[in-house]
Amino acid sequence: MSGHYLLGIDCGSSTAKSVIFTPDGRIEGVGQARVAQITTTPHHVERDMAATWEIVAGTVRAALADAGIEGSAIAGVGVTAHGDGLFLLDRSGQPLGHGIMSLDSRARQIHESWRDTGLLDRVMPCSGQRPYPYSATALLAWIRDHEPARYDAIGTAFFAKDWIRLCLTGEIATDLTEASTAFTDVHSQEYSREILDMLGLDGIAHALPDLLDSCAQAGGVSAEAARLTGLAVGTPVSAGLHDVTAAAVGLGQIRAGDMTVTAGTFSINEVLRDRPVTGRTWSCRAGYRRGLWNCMAISPASASNLEWMAGLTAPGDPDCAARLIDGAIARFSGARFSGERSRHVLPLYHPYLFGSPFEAPATASFLGLQSWHDPIDLFQAMIEGTIFNHRQHVEDLLQTGPVLRLGISGGGSRRPEIGQLFADILGRPVMTSPVREAGALGAALTAGVASGVHASLESAVAALDIEPRQFTPAPRMTCFHDRQYARYRAVAEALAPFWPGLIDASQVDTPQIDMPPVGVSPVVA
Repeated sequence: MSGHYLLGIDCGSSTAKSVIFTPDGRIEGVGQARVAQITTTPHHVERDMAATWEIVAGTVRAALADAGIEGSAIAGVGVTAHGDGLFLLDRSGQPLGHGIMSLDSRARQIHESWRDTGLLDRVMPCSGQRPYPYSATALLAWIRDHEPARYDAIGTAFFAKDWIRLCLTGEIATDLTEASTAFTDVHSQEYSREILDMLGLDGIAHALPDLLDSCAQAGGVSAEAARLTGLAVGTPVSAGLHDVTAAAVGLGQIRAGDMTVTAGTFSINEVLRDRPVTGRTWSCRAGYRRGLWNCMAISPASASNLEWMAGLTAPGDPDCAARLIDGAIARFSGARFSGERSRHVLPLYHPYLFGSPFEAPATASFLGLQSWHDPIDLFQAMIEGTIFNHRQHVEDLLQTGPVLRLGISGGGSRRPEIGQLFADILGRPVMTSPVREAGALGAALTAGVASGVHASLESAVAALDIEPRQFTPAPRMTCFHDRQYARYRAVAEALAPFWPGLIDASQVDTPQIDMPPVGVSPVVA
């Protein structure tokens, strides 16, 4: 082992970060940069693979400079990145088009046809999940049907973090947590030819790369990568983790029964189990090691709503979101202290701007909006609505078994008022962590094992210098939020028949609703 520090790389949906940690989890240096999304084609959300690697390499150099250390001081490197989606190589190992991100919706019609023919349900007993429109299998089916030449040229099908790791090491592989998003048998946790056959994808079986444990060494930093990043040649690189699992590991959530709620671009809700448990409203995927499973319920309906509202309220003002959340927190805290909910009744907000927990299309909406509501009122309602969406997923996951502890990250959860609001709305004790970069830390801890700094991921987590903060729900506030949540669910159910017509003009005539002519009052018996 040539160094002492651990490097975690987290290439997310909009930002790439490289973070240097001490073995006990303290941050020594950070480099970060925006990574562009390519959205020039409707329903396509892609990423230039070569440009992404150049940006990531730059963040590594920046992190080393921020820490004031040489690359030789890094003992190991771990990588995570936005999960699901699909990154392809040709048979020579070069990018085959752009990487496809999990925000992509081009395969929606294929997904709907799989649903309508019952294929999603037939796949679930083997895969542990019903594929999403942004799953690698659905995207591969779209490429098969719409870009057959590209499909025939596929040499490797893997994921965003696997591409970054390939650029670091020159080695093609994936890890258990990523492969289980699409290609593995939920029981054996090995690749499943049955899944490919059922989905008509048997032609890409050869393209699935070696399947490694997350903490396994997956090569060393190549000479070319060392030149671009400043790292030392041969520095061990671990197989790494899917971003959802990486965030949980970085929070110290590694035991069966640990539940983690992450409020980011997606509403991510997960609980570890020591056996596979399947259901229609969650995916059962692999945990960070064999013999551990991660039951996960997600939707693209969380803190991204707040970012949208801030951009709408004050375009070009990077401080707008902070001001709005400060104002919302002040009002939440004042209402909690005084026993009053607010100065007046807040609207209900359904956070379905980018997607929802429902298979059918849904739209975001404010209900109960009045002229006296100001931007902070709306921001309060959006915060409540996004946490209500988390609660819906959490309630689904409670069907998988008991929860030992519940950790919250993202979405401003390091603010104690937000941590308390999660506890009050979920009606359960929750803990928040002071860790600022949980995903990068989770990846770095796998590098600690791969490089020999730690004997196991369990011992790596035990060595973390983290003091979580605990929040207990207040019965009075939980009772109030229970009533509001019931309204939230009831209104969503009532709106569901109208959503198709609000999204697709061809559906605008359904459902048929009898309305009085304009200017004519309805008859009241």
